[in-house]
Amino acid sequence: MDPGNDTGISEFLLLRLSDEPELQPLIFGLFLSMYLITVFGNLLIILAVSSDSHLHTPMYFFLANLSFVDICFTSTTVPKMLLNIQTQSKVITYAGCITQMYFFTLFAGLDIFLLTVMAYDRFVAICCPLNYMVIMNPRLCGLLVLVSWITSVLHSLLESLMVLQLSFCTVLEIPHFFCELNQMIQFACSDTFLNNMVMYFGAMLLGGGPFIAILYSYYKIVSSIRGISSAQGKYKAFSTCASHLSVVSLFYCTGLGVYLSSAATRSSHSSATASVMYTVVTPMLNPFIYSLRNRDIKEALMRFSGMAATKGPIVLG
Repeated sequence: MDPGNDTGISEFLLLRLSDEPELQPLIFGLFLSMYLITVFGNLLIILAVSSDSHLHTPMYFFLANLSFVDICFTSTTVPKMLLNIQTQSKVITYAGCITQMYFFTLFAGLDIFLLTVMAYDRFVAICCPLNYMVIMNPRLCGLLVLVSWITSVLHSLLESLMVLQLSFCTVLEIPHFFCELNQMIQFACSDTFLNNMVMYFGAMLLGGGPFIAILYSYYKIVSSIRGISSAQGKYKAFSTCASHLSVVSLFYCTGLGVYLSSAATRSSHSSATASVMYTVVTPMLNPFIYSLRNRDIKEALMRFSGMAATKGPIVLG
């Protein structure tokens, strides 16, 4: 086949986590439950932050944005998977696959950038506490989020446009429950050298760069905390970072685990199962990590639930 502008096929097949018919209702119920918990948990964080004037600070502004992105991140993959299980189908159209890949790459990048911005916020709060509100002013906070969106959109758009130039000569069985950039490139029958170069360069620049920035921020944070004389002061300073550090560790460790497991084994089902960790489980756990370890969030949620129960007005600060 001439790898011009013809893909050769109009649809792909998404492999399931299991082909056992008796397991499909269990998998459907499990993923539906996790998806609903993810959506409602992150939505509660957004409502609590927006409705409580005590939480109108840079840290919670970034947290609300992270919760919104987590909802979108999970929504790019799980609903299609649930639909395929319900209809007993593995088919996803070529256009649907490219669209899913675009939004998955977009929101994965946004997750990374927002976690990096939140690390910078904690760095300023602990290392420059007297100038915190001056440095982290609303304009800078909005600019950081805007730059994160623009960079993620452009990166995802570039990767998707390059995949559109590839040709796929046979019926493609994607060994995942969603369309992933790496898998799409691997199964193309045209030259993928440029695609691989852009993908690896993007991974190093937009994945490794933020990770190094997070490590540097926490290196400076730990150095500042060690300089605090009282044990109570050290605990208070570290407690403001505990939730974010937990989320960062969970996101990067699960993401790294997916690619290490896929490199160590060629089992498509093992790789797909590992992918569940950072695509579904991590966004689901984030609201619990921030609400259970954060007194301000718990108090805001209680106030919000009290206002909702009495149908009182929500005052925006």
